[in-house]
Amino acid sequence: MSSPSPIPAGKGVPDFASSAPPSSVWDRISTWASENKAVVYTIAGVAIVVTGAGVAYYLTDTKTTTVGRDAPKKSSKKEKRRKKEEEKKPADVEKGATETKPKAPTVESADELPDVDETTVGSLSEQERKEYAAKLKAAGNTAYGSKDYNKAIDLYGKAILCKPDPIFYSNRAACYNALGQWEKVIEDTTAAINLDNEYVKALNRRANAYEHLEKFSEALLDFTASCIIDGFRNEGSAQAVERLLKKVAEAKGKEILASKDKRLPSPTFVTNYLQSFRARPPPAGLELSVEIPEDTGKGQLQLGLRAMDKKTGDGYEEAAAAFDKALELGGLGEYEAFAYNMRGTFRYLRGENLEALGDLTKSVDLQPALTQSFIKRASMHLELGNKDAAADDFEKAMEQNSDDPDIYYHRAQLHFILGEFAEAAKDYQKSIDLDGKFIFSHIQLGVTQYKMGSIASSMATFRRCIKNFDKVPDVYNYYGELLLDQQKYQEAIEKFDTAVEMEKQSKPLGMNVLPLINKALALFQWKQDFAEAEKLCQKALIIDPECDIAVATMAQLLLQQGKVTEALTYFERAAELSRTEGEIVNALSYAEATRTQLEVQEKYPQLANRLQGMSGGFGGGAPSAMR
Repeated sequence: MSSPSPIPAGKGVPDFASSAPPSSVWDRISTWASENKAVVYTIAGVAIVVTGAGVAYYLTDTKTTTVGRDAPKKSSKKEKRRKKEEEKKPADVEKGATETKPKAPTVESADELPDVDETTVGSLSEQERKEYAAKLKAAGNTAYGSKDYNKAIDLYGKAILCKPDPIFYSNRAACYNALGQWEKVIEDTTAAINLDNEYVKALNRRANAYEHLEKFSEALLDFTASCIIDGFRNEGSAQAVERLLKKVAEAKGKEILASKDKRLPSPTFVTNYLQSFRARPPPAGLELSVEIPEDTGKGQLQLGLRAMDKKTGDGYEEAAAAFDKALELGGLGEYEAFAYNMRGTFRYLRGENLEALGDLTKSVDLQPALTQSFIKRASMHLELGNKDAAADDFEKAMEQNSDDPDIYYHRAQLHFILGEFAEAAKDYQKSIDLDGKFIFSHIQLGVTQYKMGSIASSMATFRRCIKNFDKVPDVYNYYGELLLDQQKYQEAIEKFDTAVEMEKQSKPLGMNVLPLINKALALFQWKQDFAEAEKLCQKALIIDPECDIAVATMAQLLLQQGKVTEALTYFERAAELSRTEGEIVNALSYAEATRTQLEVQEKYPQLANRLQGMSGGFGGGAPSAMR
């Protein structure tokens, strides 16, 4: 296909590191957040709810269509026009409502206006100053309305000499705003805010000036304070916070990515990715029973396969190093395409997508019949936002072997992540028809049916899974998620407990910690049992210290309890664990939102009680939404 076709707006790129599409753990948090926008920012006075799809409420463009509530483009343009018009209005609506206004003074001619300067203003009485200030301000408004900004600046300046009023400073800032003199805007709005630190219009004007000067952190702080003071009623300010969070996070994310050492993600992540392909025996001649010297390319390939079987962090690191060494030593013969496949797999897992694409391209060039290389390359294209190239690779794989059930399973993943659930269901079913022993095709078919609204069919699919795969913990974990989505908390927790016990018995050294995290969220949603939920997340992190979902969930639980500084540490840890630029930006967005809240509280301590009042009512069960 000739040109890349990006992922449609509002649809997140897939995370192929799991045997299922991205964990529905995130949606159960993000749905509540998107429906309780003000509360998101006000728990314990300084809170932001974390989601796996982006910062709930602020980063809505990163959500999937089932959770996102992006405004249509028309309203966005209308909002921009309204905001521009608002910026140009020198009127003091906020102040006028709290003062007893005298009759509006008549706008006098230039000859009739009082002529004051720093040397003469001192001789005026207080009443004269007040009257002169009102006349000068009215004349300034008239000049502003006529777009005579320099004259208006002079008139507002004289009004300020008579009476240093925050409205006068803000109105003069509006003139500088119209002239694009951003430093002057900041100077005057700061003067206005010093006189009235809850002057929303001045805060918004200063934030706008900061943004023009690319001082994004300062702009974010002002817009955030404005949102809180205004009770989250101004949609334009909220959208500005969303925009600036992304800008700040993207700038910091690029810096982190440039200096970041590429490393494998958590063992949970790696295991879930690898098991999304049907288990196959090693290529003939590389079986573990065959003795091959380890100082040869083939010996290193065999060593890598043996290390993968450990399903531990150390084992995966050992495997990645062995596959690198295998290609370095060479002499692989018929196994060369397989070696490029495996090295490309681990490069992808380290976030080295371009290098991984190169390896998989070499693999398919050497051995087109190795369809797994086409499938893996397709998933990488999709993560890079090129869905057409991904679809093209699935077609090429089918040309080689149209009976490979993995092709249909992973193509279903593409349909699923794009919201094409009917097509996804067809491909999952085709994968089952070709090989009914692969549990994840059944699980994902059940989840897809659920997303399509066929609840009864979905439940029936999972009951069949439990009957036919009663020793597989993943069945109980995902079934528990469906039950949790229906707020059947007790039944869900029972399923998670079953999954945990099975994981302990079958994989004591490489346990999948997702059932522990799911149980933590269930207890939080059902009973607001923060203590037990926190213990479960801590346990998950002891087992798998680099599990990004456990880290993010822990951060969210800490925020809900007002443990903001601790939560910030976990958000920063999440950024360290992230593989790709998009994941780093998401993690940093959480951190920046939290850090900004702390700064607002420090700078505006009087807002703390108001925030507490706005957060009233939090704590009910969060509605869930399977992804």
